[in-house]
This record gives sequence, C-alpha cells and structure tokens, in this order.
Amino acid sequence: MGMLMKIIGGQFICSCVLLHVLAGGESLEPPQLKKKCTYVITIETTCTWGAETSNLVSLRFGDTKSNGIVVRHLNSKHLRKVDPLDPRVLDDMPRKPFQACMVDQFEVTAPCVESPICYLYLKLIGNDDWRPGFAQIQVLEGSHLNSHYFYFRRFVPRHVWHGSDVCDSEVTPFGLKKKTKVYVNTP
Repeated sequence: MGMLMKIIGGQFICSCVLLHVLAGGESLEPPQLKKKCTYVITIETTCTWGAETSNLVSLRFGDTKSNGIVVRHLNSKHLRKVDPLDPRVLDDMPRKPFQACMVDQFEVTAPCVESPICYLYLKLIGNDDWRPGFAQIQVLEGSHLNSHYFYFRRFVPRHVWHGSDVCDSEVTPFGLKKKTKVYVNTP
C-alpha cells in the first residue's frame, strides 16, 4: 500500500510540473548567464612631475543600458606597457603600472555591455597623487562597443570616483545637457 502511494504521488507531481510548463509557466531550464567579454583597458599617465602612483586604482565603466562593470585593484590586472606614439608592445614582462610618461594596458573579463561604453570613472586609493592623461576601453568581441577616449589631464582626487559620463547627453541651444548620475552605497 505504501509503495502504491509513492508511485501515485510521484505521478501526480510529474503531472503537475508538466501541466505548469505546458500552460506557459516558468521554464525548467536554468537561467541564461550573461555572456562574458574581454576588455582591454588602456591608460596613459602624464609626464608631469609627480604624476606616477603606486596606489591602488579601481575602474568603473559601462553603457547606456545600465550594464556597469567595476574593476577593483586594476594594478593587479596589468598586461603590458605600450609605446605612446606607436601601438607596439614594449614589454610583456611584469612591471609596476602607472609610471610617469607611460601607457599601460590591462585585460579584464567581465559581463558584456550591450551598447558602446559611454562612461568611465577612476578611483585612487592611497596617499600619493596620480595624474592620468587618458583612458580608453576596447571590447575584443565587438569594436562597435569600444569607448571613445576619456581625458583627465589633472590629478585624480583620492577615495572618490572621478571621471566622465557622456551617456545621457543632448545638444541644446545652450550647450550640452547631461543627466547627473548618483551612486548610492557603492564601494
């Protein structure tokens, strides 16, 4: 009798699940994970005296569709040093990034953006100053998603996100009008 109840109970549960799926309920397949992309981040440090840093640098970037990516401790993702005048690789040996008059490249794998990268913020964590020149992000899976150059050319304030957002801007007779982005409770 107990075995018969187990068989009937099991068939009842299978029937309910099948009916739920056929009636348009949730799929039994696992949710799709977002596709991963490889980003090559290029950052120049200016030649100004005192421009280099040994502090930790973090990066935040994204697109207009709220696909934001945060890269903590960008220093640890250092890939190579490149010639600022010619995009040839100067070395593939590990070295300290963010030295004066140098262009560094970093490689990061993260969820893919869906539209071109339109904002980029840097955060300097430590005690010394740093003066980046420009930053640019290339998406290896699609060059149409690459960012334009983001120019800094000034010392980055410490312990706050500092950068540019050109996502929600429109041209008006009075100049560019931008929406302000506020990050609440972000590291």
